[in-house]
Amino acid sequence: MYDGLKGFRDFYPGEMSARREVIDTLEETARRYGFREIGTPALERTEMYVDKSGEEIVEELYAFEDRGGREVAMTPELTPTVARMVVARQGALAEPIKWFSTRPFWRYEQVQQGRFREFYQTNVDIFGTEEPEADAEVLAFAADALTSLGLTGEDFEFRVSHRDILGGLLESLDSDIDTAAAIRAVDKSEKIDDEAYHDLLVEAGLDYAEAEDFDEVLATDDLEDLVAFAGTERVESAVENLRAVLEAAADFGAREYCEVSLSTARGLDYYTGVVFECFDSTGEVSRSVFGGGRYDDLIESFGGQPTPAVGVAPGLAPLSLLCQRAGVWPEEAPSTDYYVLTVGDTRAVAADIARQLRELGHVVETDLTTRGFGDQLSYADGINAETVVVVGEQDLAEDAVTIKDMASGDQTQVPLEEFPPEEGRPTYEDYE
Repeated sequence: MYDGLKGFRDFYPGEMSARREVIDTLEETARRYGFREIGTPALERTEMYVDKSGEEIVEELYAFEDRGGREVAMTPELTPTVARMVVARQGALAEPIKWFSTRPFWRYEQVQQGRFREFYQTNVDIFGTEEPEADAEVLAFAADALTSLGLTGEDFEFRVSHRDILGGLLESLDSDIDTAAAIRAVDKSEKIDDEAYHDLLVEAGLDYAEAEDFDEVLATDDLEDLVAFAGTERVESAVENLRAVLEAAADFGAREYCEVSLSTARGLDYYTGVVFECFDSTGEVSRSVFGGGRYDDLIESFGGQPTPAVGVAPGLAPLSLLCQRAGVWPEEAPSTDYYVLTVGDTRAVAADIARQLRELGHVVETDLTTRGFGDQLSYADGINAETVVVVGEQDLAEDAVTIKDMASGDQTQVPLEEFPPEEGRPTYEDYE
């Protein structure tokens, strides 16, 4: 008997049917906004991640040398891959480029609530426009996807910030500061205690007084206070951009889910403008459900023409925690429209009925094991069949079949010429 690897999961049919329903909802929402599906590889060159994040990133990757002597890694995220794809065909792609995909990723990291070493995300990205409407559309997509799953504004909130506000505030201080390290500290601020957080800011180059002042100004509700504190065009411009995104989000129907939260920083260094994270409004799911933001410099860093970009990536594992907490996670059970039950030598007719029902688009099972009547009925119950069609020798002698409703146990005989019909999904109630 072999055990599965830590951080990798099996999904049995009931679990997978619930996940499929959620994935379909995310993808259908993306399609309504005009995003087009792409497919991407499981392996990329390791240097792509090293160039973006430094040599230390290799410790977090499933990286190895392949048989051709190439250093490769299983993809830990999608953004570098789609950046590479945009660069490869940049001249031939009409902007704005709007792509989505759902697929697994791999990171060798500590397994914890809602985080695994193999994980699934639906990535949604827009390339080729720096207008605030693009940021707002990403927020609107995310909000529509969540509400389509049955969640409400009582269940989730988007905490919205701007990387240039953080960078500009740090730049306005007198100390020689490692801005990227300081922003990473901000990103960790709600996960660690205040002392540890201030220590990280000091390690990034702030003194303790500056760290306290910086932390205090981040807590302000008035964006004008930020402009006054920094006194720089960079912060003033970033505040103006953040307001423009929020105004567009209001027009797009997503503003009610957004709150300004400058402690939201997103840990990845390639973010450049507005960033946001989705959280459980009740706090019961303690970690970020998912996040996104603007990364305007990444395409150029991959050798392409300057191309602004913004995206979001709902992860299935943390999203399932939120849906389960809110009571809207789909039922984890297989769904079957019809089970065609055979009694005696009726296979040919039963197979024809099953085929016609499938042609109508229904989920249909029939006996594959020569079970008896009772065992077939038990199996139909086990696969949550809504309707059982009994094709028995006695029924066929009368040119009929029996339609049985599995929920009530009621049944009735129906002329064979009337079942299946040319369209629809008839049940017992249609013939009683």
